[in-house]
Amino acid sequence: METAPATPRWNVERPFLTGRFHLEIKVPPQPSGAKPYPVETFCRGSENVIGSYPVSVQGRYISIKGVRGKESRVVFQIDPSMDLALQELTQRIFPLCENYLLVSQFVEAKSQFKSGLVNHAFAAALRALLLDYQAMVAQLEHQFRIGRLSVQGLWFYCQPMMGSLHALGIVVEKVSADNLFGSATLNLLQSQAKAMAGDNAVRSLLEKMTQCANSAYMCILERWVYEGVIDDPYGEFFIAGNKALQKESLTQDYDAKYWQQRYSLKDSIPSFLTSVSGTILTTGKYLNVMRECGHNVQVPVSENSKLMTFGSNHQYFECIKTAYDFASCELLNLMKDKYDLIGKLRAMKRYLLLDQGDFLVHFMDIARDELAKRPDEISVEKLQSLLDLALRTTAAAADPCHEELACCVERTSLLKRLSILKDLDSPYPSNLGETVGDGDGDDLTKPVRVTGLETFSLSYKVQWPLSLVISRKALTKYQLIFRFLFHCKHVNRQLCVAWQVHQGFRCLNTLGTAISRSSLLCRSMLMFINSLLHYLTFEVLEPNWHLMHNRLRNVKSIDEVIQFHDFFLQKCLKECLLLWPQLLKKLEKLKAICLRYACSIQLLIPSVYNSEPDDAAEASSRMSKSRLRRSRINSPTLKSAAENSTISDSIMNFEKEFNAELHSLVPLLSNNSQTEPYLTRLAQCILGVGTDQ
Repeated sequence: METAPATPRWNVERPFLTGRFHLEIKVPPQPSGAKPYPVETFCRGSENVIGSYPVSVQGRYISIKGVRGKESRVVFQIDPSMDLALQELTQRIFPLCENYLLVSQFVEAKSQFKSGLVNHAFAAALRALLLDYQAMVAQLEHQFRIGRLSVQGLWFYCQPMMGSLHALGIVVEKVSADNLFGSATLNLLQSQAKAMAGDNAVRSLLEKMTQCANSAYMCILERWVYEGVIDDPYGEFFIAGNKALQKESLTQDYDAKYWQQRYSLKDSIPSFLTSVSGTILTTGKYLNVMRECGHNVQVPVSENSKLMTFGSNHQYFECIKTAYDFASCELLNLMKDKYDLIGKLRAMKRYLLLDQGDFLVHFMDIARDELAKRPDEISVEKLQSLLDLALRTTAAAADPCHEELACCVERTSLLKRLSILKDLDSPYPSNLGETVGDGDGDDLTKPVRVTGLETFSLSYKVQWPLSLVISRKALTKYQLIFRFLFHCKHVNRQLCVAWQVHQGFRCLNTLGTAISRSSLLCRSMLMFINSLLHYLTFEVLEPNWHLMHNRLRNVKSIDEVIQFHDFFLQKCLKECLLLWPQLLKKLEKLKAICLRYACSIQLLIPSVYNSEPDDAAEASSRMSKSRLRRSRINSPTLKSAAENSTISDSIMNFEKEFNAELHSLVPLLSNNSQTEPYLTRLAQCILGVGTDQ
């Protein structure tokens, strides 16, 4: 709210410039303990009591005195010796005079700048009414001067104004006492008009006053819903703008409240706009987004769409709805056509949800050594150059969206990262950082050595206004899913290498040996990780993406886009088990077992079966069928090597640990499958059984 100009001092220090130009009796200070001044003291120009004068002149001697502490109130005093009939009539007329003074003072006080536009308009309407009142007084004075007006006649002619000024006096007194302005003044006028339903004339007057006061408010409303501009110098509008919030926060702050709080509703909303206040807020927000994009647009206005008036026909509801539909359609078309919203969402799916995997395979090959380092030792610049190379040499090169991809390396594990984000609405009551049921949670939440393979992620550069949909929070959720998928891909690749090691011994008769047992275990692990990847991609991400994509075809506003997109991400996080700490820890432990097994197999088997001093990994890759055949024939030690206790014990330990962890998933999935049906599909994928077994 801007600072209102100050009212000049002379405007309040010269009372005869205002409507309160009556003479007030000034009584000298009374000594303490003395008797009160007689009433005659207050009677101007009287040496005798009023009752000693003829009745025809007694009405001239009525005094006015202000009430101490209440500048807006006055009292009228009559000498008790006045004729009783005259006293009764004058007492009936006094409220009209008092209400006139109240309204007159209100007009003077609320015409100042600081009172606001609504009070200005209300005071202007009252000033017009007072002109009619003063015209009536002038006519009565003329009748009095020519001797045709009696007190009884005065009372008769004042009847039409009595109820009107009384009702207005109540309103202005409440407005002044509670210092109301803007919406509060409008609500008071409306409630008073409804309260006067039994007096049609007074109700019509109050409705007219409400209409006049509302005209200023409607001007503010009209600029907001037709231009997206808050022209509110005195802070009366029910929508507030927070200039401290900048649109850049959407891409920088996970908890950014720009869209929710840049413009927000105040508590004081006019009662006749309460039902459409949300629509009004959203309409202006949409227009502001387009203005921020440099796309100046104004809702087409016709004579029938003016918001300057309101009434029982609720025409202004239709005007507001029309403005909302226009602004919503314009912004949605701008986002879809100019900024390619759907294309950007497809790019997020293609790269961060690994829908296009060729670039990832190439990247994991060339970045293997760098990703094997600790997060603080990794060169992000080197990873970025390797990512750019992978993108340029694969099918992604034809996609212009790949230029917005960037590498980032987190400093914590996935579980630890999830435990920090408290607003993900986990359906499971357990804290992610706590041990759940098996006592091994600490080993997973705080791994001994975290490498870039566990912490690597992709980021995507999102520009305004797409950041309204793909905000920092939404991007973080994409990255959580990416990290889980990326690590699963890494486990799969390591198991594939271990499987290739076993394939080098297919020409040997390894039946009943540790090699045969290891081959079966490797196949089980590959089946587990491939089934998990199948579930994540084809049972979770793909159907949920298509559901969101179909919904986006029929959306009516950008708020619906945000809502469906957030729902998609939240559902994917939940069904990918990232919001289920206990299940996620089990999967992480299974992946850790697979990785340890793959690493052990790549080192143990080639070192035992190769009699030459070559490097174990190189020996495994060079070992040909003919060489193995000769080794089987010529090497009498091959049988004993195949029965090597080190390999046998290691394989048995891996097999026992893996099977125990895998089967421990069954009760966990079964216990929650009634409320979460997707857990049944997960059990069928990775265990090959239903949750009822």
